[in-house]
Amino acid sequence: MTDLLYVDGGNPLRGDITVRGAKNFVSKAMVAALLGETPSELRNVPQIRDVAVVTGLLELHGVRVDADAEGGILRLDPTDVEQAHVADIDAHAGSSRIPILFCGPLLHRLGEAFIPDLGGCRIGDRPINYHLDILRQFGAVVDKTDNGIHIRAPRRLQGTKIALPYPSVGATEQLLLTAVRAEGITELSNAAIEPEIMDLINVLQKMGAIISVATDRVIRIEGVDRLFGFQHTALSDRIEAASWASAALATGGDVYVRGATQPEMTTFLNTFRKVGGEFTIDDDGIRFFHPGGDLRSLQLETDVHPGFMTDWQQPLVVALTQARGLSIVHETVYENRFGFVDALVGMGATIQVYKECLGGRPCRFGQRNFYHSAVISGPTPLSAAEIEVPDLRGGFSHLIAALTAKGTSAVRGISLIDRGYERFTDKLDALGAQFSREPVPVR
Repeated sequence: MTDLLYVDGGNPLRGDITVRGAKNFVSKAMVAALLGETPSELRNVPQIRDVAVVTGLLELHGVRVDADAEGGILRLDPTDVEQAHVADIDAHAGSSRIPILFCGPLLHRLGEAFIPDLGGCRIGDRPINYHLDILRQFGAVVDKTDNGIHIRAPRRLQGTKIALPYPSVGATEQLLLTAVRAEGITELSNAAIEPEIMDLINVLQKMGAIISVATDRVIRIEGVDRLFGFQHTALSDRIEAASWASAALATGGDVYVRGATQPEMTTFLNTFRKVGGEFTIDDDGIRFFHPGGDLRSLQLETDVHPGFMTDWQQPLVVALTQARGLSIVHETVYENRFGFVDALVGMGATIQVYKECLGGRPCRFGQRNFYHSAVISGPTPLSAAEIEVPDLRGGFSHLIAALTAKGTSAVRGISLIDRGYERFTDKLDALGAQFSREPVPVR
C-alpha cells in the first residue's frame, strides 16, 4: 500500500508549525551511539521514517532503544552489541542507505559488518565507492557478494590520510565514524563542513573523541581506545524549515516555523529575501511570509556549505514559477536533480532544463550529458494535476505545487515524504490546507 493525497490548492498557508531535529544529523548520531561503551541520550528527535529504520537496525544489532516519541527523546544502550543476521538487515533496510555508516562502528565493536543492496532517494548516482575506499584505507577487507557487501577488520583499523575528490557529506561522515577509534592519526582533506557534520563532531567529542577542523576543509582525528555515551540535543532541520518557507512564498502565505534557527540558514534567508519573500526572527523560530507584490526572478547556484544547499533548490523552484522574469538555477551537487520539474511543466510551469552550466561557474557536470541547469519563466499559474512523488525532496516540492495550483490535485506516493518530514499532514492541517489522505494499492 502507498498513500494518495488529494489537495485543494490555491489558498495561502497561514499559521504556526514546529520543526525538530535535522533528518541528516539525527540518524548519524544514532549510529554514533554504537561506538560508546555506555548509554547515550539524543533529544529533539523527529518522528520520521528514517529514525524508525535506524532504530530497527540498531535493535537488530543488539542495541536497546527506548523512545519517548512525543518528547523527542531516544535512549540508546549499545552494551550488548552483536552481529545481526544478513537477511534481517536486508529486509529492514532495503530502502535506506544508512547501513553503510554502520560499518566503521561495527568493525570497531565486532570486527565485521554487512551492507545490503542500498536504496534511498534516486537522485543521480550517489555511489558508495567513496565509503568502501575509505574503509579499505583504514585496513578493512571488503568482499562483494550476491546479496550485499561483507566487510572485515582482521586487525585494529589504522589511521590514514585521505583527500576526497569532492566534499561528500556521506564520505565525511564515514571517515569520522571510522577514524575516532582507529589507531593513530587520520587526516581528511576536502571534507564536507555542513552544520550537520559539525554537530556530529560535537557528539563524537562528547563521547571522548579528539577532532580538529581547520579553515581549509581539513579534519584531523586522533584515534582513542575507548568512547562513552553522550547527551545531546539535535540541531534544527534547516531543510524542513526552508521547505515550509518556500511553501509560504509560493502560496502567498505566512508561516511561523518554530524551531528554525538563523545561523544554519543564512544563505537561504538571503536568497528568500532577494526573490521577494520576507522573514522575521526571534528566539523561538522564524516567520516566513509573502509581503505582497511580485516575486523577483534570480540567478541561483547550489553548492556545498556554506553555499546554497541542494536540498533547498527543489522547493524554491516551485516558488520561482510565480516570480516575474527568467530565473536560472545551476545544480552543482547532484547531476540529475531536475527530474521533478516534468510534473511542474505538466501543471503549467514554463521550465526548460539544459546540459550546459548556465548562470554560474563551470561545474563537474558540464559536458557530461547531465541535465543540471534550469531556466524558469514566470509568473505562470499552476493547474491541478495527478502527480507521482519521485523522491523525498522532489515529493515535497510537488506538494507545494499542488498547494499553489488552482483545483484539486492527486499526489500519489506521499509516504516517501514521511521519510524526512515529521507528521507533515498534521502541519498542513495546522496551516489551513485543504486535503485528504487515502491509502491506495501500489500499482
